[in-house]
Amino acid sequence: MTHTPREIVTTVALGLPAVLGAGVFAGFAPAASLAGWWVLPALAISALAALCSAFSTADQSRAYPDVGGGYGYVRAQLGVWPARMTASAHLLGRFAMAAAVALMFGAYVVPGQPMAGALILVVTTALLGAAGFRFTAGVSALVSVVVLVVLGLVVAASFSIAPVPSAGEAGTVNELVGVAGLMFMAFAGFERITAPARGEKPHPVAVLRVAIPVLIGLSFLVYLAVGAGVLRQLGSARLALSPAPLRDALVAADSAALVPLVQIAAAVAGVAALHFVLASAHRTLTGLTEDGDLPTRLRPGALSLVVVLASALAVVLMPLGTALGVAACGTLFYYAFTNASARVLLQNDRTWPMRTACLGLGLSVLLAMSLPIPAMLISIAGLGAGTGLIGLTSALRGRRAASRQRQPQGR
Repeated sequence: MTHTPREIVTTVALGLPAVLGAGVFAGFAPAASLAGWWVLPALAISALAALCSAFSTADQSRAYPDVGGGYGYVRAQLGVWPARMTASAHLLGRFAMAAAVALMFGAYVVPGQPMAGALILVVTTALLGAAGFRFTAGVSALVSVVVLVVLGLVVAASFSIAPVPSAGEAGTVNELVGVAGLMFMAFAGFERITAPARGEKPHPVAVLRVAIPVLIGLSFLVYLAVGAGVLRQLGSARLALSPAPLRDALVAADSAALVPLVQIAAAVAGVAALHFVLASAHRTLTGLTEDGDLPTRLRPGALSLVVVLASALAVVLMPLGTALGVAACGTLFYYAFTNASARVLLQNDRTWPMRTACLGLGLSVLLAMSLPIPAMLISIAGLGAGTGLIGLTSALRGRRAASRQRQPQGR
C-alpha cells in the first residue's frame, strides 16, 4: 500500500514538537563545556542511537498496541523485574526531562525568576492536559513552523556577523561519546509517532518507514545548524556559561531585536515538549497500576498529581545541566531495556531487522555509561530506588490480597 507525501509530512509534524524542546534551546551549553566543537560530530552518534531506538519502539508498538509503552513491551517480552527497572528508568528520565524543559522555559521567558517560571509551566501544562487539550496534527504543524522559522533566524543571525574573538575554548575530544549521550535526550521525543497512546490511530508501517528517518534526520540537521551557529558566535567557553544560548548568540550578533521571537519560540516549544513528557510519564504510571505494580485504586487524577509533584520536585532539586544529564541517562537506560526487548520479537512482528535493535542496545549502554559521573550516579540511585519501591509496593499489595482471601476461611 502506498502513502502520499502529505501523510508522511503530517506524521513528521506530529513528532517535531516533542523533539525540539530543551535540547535545542539549552542543551548546547553543558555539551560545549564538555566537548567544545566536538559536540557537532557527537550529534551524529546521538541521532544513530535515536534512530535504532525509534525502530525498536515502532516494532513493539505494532506487536503490542494496547500496553503502556516501553514498560509494557519489556514486561511482555522479558518479564516482571526487567519491566520494573524499565519503568523506573523511564519515570526518572521523564521527570528530569520535565525539569529541563521547564527550566529552559524559565531561563528564556522569565529570566528574572526562572524557577517560578518553570513551576508555572509545569502546572499550566498539566492543567491543559487535564482539560483535554491535545496537540493535533494541525496544532503540531503550527508549533513546528513557528519553532523552525525562529531557529532559522537564529542560525542566519549567528553567521551574518563576525564573532568577537573568544578568550579560550572549552571541552576536549575525550568527551565525545559522553556528549553524544547527553544530546541523545534531544531526540527522545520520537515516541510521539512510534508508540501512540491508547485511543490514538497508529501510523501505517509504510509511513513510519519513511517518517522515522525523516524526523530524526531533520532534527539532526536542525541541531547541527543551531549548534554550529551558537558555537561560532559565542565560542565554546562563553557558550558553556550561557543559561540561554540562543538569546545570548543573538545579542552577540547584534540582533537583540529578535530576542522576543526566541522567547515566543521557547514558550511554544516548552509547552509542546512538556505536554508530551508529562503524558508519557502518566502512561507508564497507568501501566504500572493496571499490572498491579502500583495500587490499583490510584485513579487518573491521582496519577496526574503524582506526575506534577514529581516534576516540580525535580525542578527545585536539579539545576538545568544536571536535569539534562539525568534525563539523558535515565532515557538511555530505558531504551537499553526496550531495545533488548525488541531483539526477541518474533520475525513476523518486525518492520526492521533485529540487528537494528542490537545496535540500539549497544549504543544505549555505551552512551549511558559515558555520561558525566554525577548524572550517572543519580540515575543509578534513582533506578535502584524506583525498582525497589515498585517491587515493595507490589509485594505488600499481594500480601494484603492473600490475607483478605484467608480471612473468610478462618471464620
